[in-house]
Amino acid sequence: MSAEILVPVSFGELLDKISILQIKSERISDEGKLANVRRELSALEQTWMAHPAAVKDIAKLRAELKAVNEQLWDIEDDIRLKEKAQAFDQGFVDLARSVYLRNDERARIKKAINLALGSAYVEEKSYQDYAQRA
Repeated sequence: MSAEILVPVSFGELLDKISILQIKSERISDEGKLANVRRELSALEQTWMAHPAAVKDIAKLRAELKAVNEQLWDIEDDIRLKEKAQAFDQGFVDLARSVYLRNDERARIKKAINLALGSAYVEEKSYQDYAQRA
């Protein structure tokens, strides 16, 4: 029996996972965890590079996706520090709100990747509209 499972995913989902693993490989210092991250990153990068869509120029979208995921990483770190200190102040509220704002941006970029590459799968989101209208 194989120790891995293959599932169909959208291009955006795969590239999102790759960007998160790249960030982990840059920021995690524990050697055991890093080995696991690098193994998975290598496998997913090989899968991506073997696909014909990998030759299309979506470098700007990939950079945007990684930047948003880096922001989310930092926000999560900051909000956990606030939680540890039991500091449920305006800064905590601002961080909590920024999570869904960044996740909405992340979803937009993933969808743009899917549409640019003609993905068979396109992730859809459905949330309450929080934008204030004039």
